[in-house]
Amino acid sequence: MALLNITSPHAHGPLSTSQVMRLVLYATLPGAFTLAYFFGVGVFFNLLIASVSALAFEAAVLKLRNRPIGFYLQDYSALVTAFLLALSLPPYCPWWLVVVGSFCAIVLAKQLYGGMGLNPFNPAMVAYVILLVSFPIPMTQWATPVTIDGTHAVSISEALNKIFGGQAIDGYASATVLDVMKQNSSLALEEIYKSEPLLKSGYFASAGWEWVNIAFLIGGLFLLYKRIFTWHAPISMLIALALMAAIFYDNGSSNSGGSPLFHLLSGATMLGAFFIVTDPVTSAVSKKGRIIYGAAIGVLIYVIRVWGKGYPDGVAFAVLFLNFAAPFIDYYTTPRTYGHSKARIVIAKDKAEK
Repeated sequence: MALLNITSPHAHGPLSTSQVMRLVLYATLPGAFTLAYFFGVGVFFNLLIASVSALAFEAAVLKLRNRPIGFYLQDYSALVTAFLLALSLPPYCPWWLVVVGSFCAIVLAKQLYGGMGLNPFNPAMVAYVILLVSFPIPMTQWATPVTIDGTHAVSISEALNKIFGGQAIDGYASATVLDVMKQNSSLALEEIYKSEPLLKSGYFASAGWEWVNIAFLIGGLFLLYKRIFTWHAPISMLIALALMAAIFYDNGSSNSGGSPLFHLLSGATMLGAFFIVTDPVTSAVSKKGRIIYGAAIGVLIYVIRVWGKGYPDGVAFAVLFLNFAAPFIDYYTTPRTYGHSKARIVIAKDKAEK
């Protein structure tokens, strides 16, 4: 009796949701520590407040829905949302702003649609946009990056007073480089780089932000190595953003929006590319669809940054626009089920007629 030679696929245990979420949390740590080094300990307070409030809101809604609280909290999805929101907020924003953001992310953008896997929009970006539109002043008060001698202008006690007491700190806030670039109307880029301290002290793009983006890039490459997501959406986004910047670079005139390297290493570019755009629930499904999805986000980021009014970064708005368009992209890019393509239907119809 001949032995059967079975060559069918064998199942390899995939990572559970909780394991994936933990890896995402680990991958944010290089960016979080770099952000804290350049912008102060307020980053850690944001993470703490967002995490506690997000878990509390998640547990409260699960209780109201008669769902097992412990089971759903152990998937770490609420914690990932809290981290992404906290890392997007200014380091010394008021504590209540973080709590309101957590409520918007968990209750309005996630649980209102049925929980994880059912939300059409990225919860962290929904919360960020609501806060930015509703509270523009505290949402745009970013701390000045670390000084050249390696000390921060804001101590821990001052940070606590600012976050929980609303105490004003003289000279701690400054415009971001994206604000500077958007508001420029007369200076050539070379002149801006010579006069603006943030750009003058940077190596590639601007002081602080370039290293923060590199740190998030390292975390994103770690997730890519672990195959948490595919390269299609993040890489196409970065390529599209760089191409837009290169096309409209204009040799650095006053009408230029900045070099490709400037856009890649400024703002929330790498955080958006590897931690927001790659959200499997709100992005396109197929490989082709993810390329279109990511590229469209990259183009929109540049359009909002350079030609938009009022909002210097644009990552959150671009992501939400494409979350809305993801089903449309899927409709035209998702492969049809085997045996149900239009060509097969036409052939079958011709045979029947003959």
